[in-house]
Amino acid sequence: MLSLEEPAEAAFRQVEAAAPVVAIIGATGAVGVELLRCLESRGFPLGGLKLLASPRSAGRTLDFKGRPVTVEALTEDSFAGVDIALFSAGSGISKRFAAAAVKAGALVVDNSSAFRMEPEVPLVVPEVNAAALAGHHGIVANPNCVAAIATVALAPLHRAHPIRRLTAATYQAASGAGAAAMEELREATAAYLRGESFEPKVLPHPYAFNLFSHNAEMDPESGYNGEETKVVAETRRILGAPELPIGITCIRVPVLRAHAMALTVEFDEVVTPEEARELLAAAPGLRLVDDRAANHFPMPSEATGQDDVLVGRIRRDIGDPSGRSLALFVAGDQLLKGAALNAVQIAELLLKR
Repeated sequence: MLSLEEPAEAAFRQVEAAAPVVAIIGATGAVGVELLRCLESRGFPLGGLKLLASPRSAGRTLDFKGRPVTVEALTEDSFAGVDIALFSAGSGISKRFAAAAVKAGALVVDNSSAFRMEPEVPLVVPEVNAAALAGHHGIVANPNCVAAIATVALAPLHRAHPIRRLTAATYQAASGAGAAAMEELREATAAYLRGESFEPKVLPHPYAFNLFSHNAEMDPESGYNGEETKVVAETRRILGAPELPIGITCIRVPVLRAHAMALTVEFDEVVTPEEARELLAAAPGLRLVDDRAANHFPMPSEATGQDDVLVGRIRRDIGDPSGRSLALFVAGDQLLKGAALNAVQIAELLLKR
């Protein structure tokens, strides 16, 4: 663990002694690396930093503010002295170790699906439902990446004009399946361009220059996969609309790390595109990209590496003669607002409280 007792470097001279000790669980994964970057870029106050991962990753080093930090093997005894534990190692690890972290006195922000639908665990997107943090009992859930990105764009509209129905089609990047899927996309693309065959190992279908239904487990009765059912349940919970009708199709696309989605939103009353633009332009965490003259709207290439969710292509849904429906297009970095950034924002709010 990097602590203030070690020889001081310039990057750590302003850290206060009372600042929290933070642990990242799953530090070597795609989201874990982004958690580390977010802590650094946002100037998160640190009294110490502990990087935890599987035994096979123990001994590796990751840089933080120009200093190497050694990764340690995760055990139930890893949380002594830890104030905030940022989990991003899958639901199995969270279910196994989160209780140990809470017992040791840490606040847990969990990026897996383990606790998202537990009534006593807040599911939080800070721009949308930060007040839900008041009811936490040591664990706060970080939402599914699609739900997090979508609700940042939906919430400002829903506050002003309650949403009656939502239809979504998502175009999801490789990062949602982890670092190995991102690497498989790179390798498959290179092989395709060389005219060579490539056998996918991480994902079930060829990825380069292809797209396919999200690879989460399919429910044979409903025809919806696990990703789609998660997005529906979590979007309802975050927006505080437990009965909201939602139809959704989730698709994997050959993009590295930014999700995009087409949203058709029906309201209780007529909402003009002009009013929607005003509401979205003023909302935190959003950037309006809606230039009809230049045909310039949200794109994964421009959302990549950005904290803000991009929203645009705002127009009437001509399929609804009542005039109550709008269509819009959204893009957001899956590893940032869809995961690491949202978790760090939650941790920042926990510090303030």
